[in-house]
Amino acid sequence: MSGIKITETVFRDAHQSLIATRMTTAEMLPIAEKLDRVGFHALEVWGGATFDSCLRYLNEDPWERLRKLRKAFKNTKLQMLLRGQNLLGYRHYPDDVVEEFVKKSLQNGIDIIRIFDALNDTRNIQTAVSATKKYGGHAQGAISYTTSPVHDIKYYVKLAMEMEKMGVDSICIKDMAGILLPYTAEELVRELKKVIAVPIEIHSHFTSGIANQTYLKAIEAGADIIDTAISPLGNGTSQPATEPMIASLQGSPYYPDLDFDLLLEVSDYFKDLREKYLEKGLLDTKVLNVDVNTLKYQVPGGMLSNLVSQLKSQNSEDRYEEVLNEVPRVREDFGYPPLVTPMSQMVGTQAVFNVILGERYKMVPNEAKNYIKGLYGKPTVPISDEIKEKIIGNEEVFHGRPADLLEPQLDKYRDEIKEYMEQEEDVLSYALFPQIAMEFFKQRQAKLYNIDSNFLDVENRVHPV
Repeated sequence: MSGIKITETVFRDAHQSLIATRMTTAEMLPIAEKLDRVGFHALEVWGGATFDSCLRYLNEDPWERLRKLRKAFKNTKLQMLLRGQNLLGYRHYPDDVVEEFVKKSLQNGIDIIRIFDALNDTRNIQTAVSATKKYGGHAQGAISYTTSPVHDIKYYVKLAMEMEKMGVDSICIKDMAGILLPYTAEELVRELKKVIAVPIEIHSHFTSGIANQTYLKAIEAGADIIDTAISPLGNGTSQPATEPMIASLQGSPYYPDLDFDLLLEVSDYFKDLREKYLEKGLLDTKVLNVDVNTLKYQVPGGMLSNLVSQLKSQNSEDRYEEVLNEVPRVREDFGYPPLVTPMSQMVGTQAVFNVILGERYKMVPNEAKNYIKGLYGKPTVPISDEIKEKIIGNEEVFHGRPADLLEPQLDKYRDEIKEYMEQEEDVLSYALFPQIAMEFFKQRQAKLYNIDSNFLDVENRVHPV
């Protein structure tokens, strides 16, 4: 083979994992030309939480960011992460919104769309996969990796075959918690290679401290691509660091064809940025530590910190261990969902409620009720009648594809923002994050006319001519 291919994640998952997705476009562009010449297979630059953060915290148009990055990267493929029917939001969107979003993502510069579903319900990725293919993109099907009595090698092989049959161009093993063990990875990749013809990519996080070894065993078993993050924003809850991972392959047939000297120059640029993030308090050094609890409880690092903050708000930090022990019980009751957005939030919050209130399922959030009703998709194993009755009584459970319940909405959204639209993509920003996008549109228009944005009230709009 001609060496392993590398996808660099610094512009998406690395800063999402370490600095709450706060890197600005202005911080990305100066180093783009060098990154473009390193020789990466792809750069993950968009999707995940970047879209939300651009609008919510940085007052940036995510579409404009994508166009600028596309212009800057002349040689390297650009990749994004998409939550299937959830797109970049936290609920299911109608098919017309999903198709339009995929179309515009590709038109504005994305080459590869990594598509996953929190439940590994392939019905929830079908529309996004078909749209990616229709508009000329590379559709990568991503398997949300988790462990449970039912999530074995056989389960993942069957899932991958289902995705390949659906028409994906490659498959990613997406280990969001950093719990894929080295020898399990070796076996999984080996078994996949026996039945899958498309390339296999491995994505992990360094949260538990084992991802380097996992990558190495996966590479030896035949994995085609791995995801890494340049060292100043690598390791911790981010991906394994790029330079050490590449260096460890020296002298082997897997050594990638990259410009290592140029990579060191890229690293220097991000070292300076990292110092800036530390000074600003954006980079909390806690996220750089190895967290062994991740391996014990199979819970992603972000979910652990979320549980702590929920307990703090209830003055119940001393019950952390109890909640950690309750998480696997709730997960079993819920049919062993992978602990990834939005399922990690649902399971974690429910575990906190169960412990704090001293009674299991005394209080259940609406999202969890909707999940039990089948509105997020199919659980890995059926939920027991006892749990169903406790949570939703005798309400009916929907067994179809959740998006089939949704009417087309693009025209409605377009009509709602027609006075603010400056580009076709605005309707998609609004569809995903209505309030935040509207606030952004108002500020953008106010800036254009140099007036106070409060003047452009939604209820009583006055437009200067």
